Amino acid sequence: MATREELLAAAGALGTPLYVYDLDLIRARLERLRDAFGRHFGVSFAVKSNPNVALLKALAPLVDSFDVSAFAEAERAIAAGMEPERLTFCGPGKRPEEIRRAVRIGLGELVVESLHEARLADRFAGELGTRQTVLLRINPATSPRAFGVNMSGKPSQFGIDEEEMAAAIDALAVLPNLDLAGFHIYSGSNSLSHEGLAENFGILTDIFRRATAHWGQKPRKLVFGAGFGVPYLPTDAEIDLAALAAEVLPGIDALKAEPAFAETELELELGRWLVGPCGWLLSSIIGAKASRGTELRICDAGFNTHLAAYGMMGSVIRRNWRIANLSNPEGSIERYTVVGPLCTTIDTLATKLELPATSIGDVIAIENSGAYGLTSSPTRFISHPEPREALLDGGRLTEVSESLLNHWRLADN
Repeated sequence: MATREELLAAAGALGTPLYVYDLDLIRARLERLRDAFGRHFGVSFAVKSNPNVALLKALAPLVDSFDVSAFAEAERAIAAGMEPERLTFCGPGKRPEEIRRAVRIGLGELVVESLHEARLADRFAGELGTRQTVLLRINPATSPRAFGVNMSGKPSQFGIDEEEMAAAIDALAVLPNLDLAGFHIYSGSNSLSHEGLAENFGILTDIFRRATAHWGQKPRKLVFGAGFGVPYLPTDAEIDLAALAAEVLPGIDALKAEPAFAETELELELGRWLVGPCGWLLSSIIGAKASRGTELRICDAGFNTHLAAYGMMGSVIRRNWRIANLSNPEGSIERYTVVGPLCTTIDTLATKLELPATSIGDVIAIENSGAYGLTSSPTRFISHPEPREALLDGGRLTEVSESLLNHWRLADN
């Protein structure tokens, strides 16, 4: 894991706000995942979690596929060296032109989330003189109450409702230019519940069995939306992968023992879990004041820089993330409200946050920022400088910023 000294050196070299992604830590997490689940599962990386092209280039040889949610993400993946046939294209709002372009480049699997999408893909494949491989996304009727974001058991834009999957399979089977290869389910994300995740694997396995039985064919691929969470809050604990696998894999062993699934490729789709804990947003304290009994610290990263850390990506109640004072880790513990530089009272990163004493110029690190950070944030709001990005690989720092639209740095002279 990146050391305090390495992060401070990065901030000194490139300034703040700055995202730093640790490739060695990503590789180590991927190795842990394969040790636990690799007996049956491949790994699909969800590009939406962090679409930095340099990061994707490093990940491409390490994972089995990339999952993209827009054709522009497919272009980024290809630019990073990922072959089109190793791409899976999800998303409930695919534009007709995106579907046509996906078919044209020979994209690996188009995940159809409605019969309308399926019919468009069939038409475009016919016009282009090809057959497009598809996966049918199913939206479960039930799921454990264990996810930060739950996508199933309610009206949803994602996939075909489980109650309608038989009719959808029949409708797909008669489209001449589509090749149904299997099924896809992603029913929830960001769960740290061992019991909930294990229960979800069981629900998905049952649905896949019933879908396959109705279809009457052997699926070539099944995608299990993993939903693994990361410990954003100081009170959160990491998922015990080995313990989870010990509970889940006997059921998967039983599935693979059935003739219909013996040759089926199984994939875990992950984004947040793989890269989230491997990134930090570094921010400098640029202002300090006391107001009505509260010590305020103003940093140069606001919600325009990291919307999720500021509690604005689906959180009902904003809670303090894990934040460290890199410049003075051994200082006496004080209590602060930490805010960003934006001209709005909602630009609050943390309240009643206990940190080693901070001064103007100190660098703080917002942990678990490797996923859903920069590209999930409204960077042009109030036109503050956009964050830079850097990769740390074997102790070597490389800037990989993709947009410095309005980045400026104040010189001392």
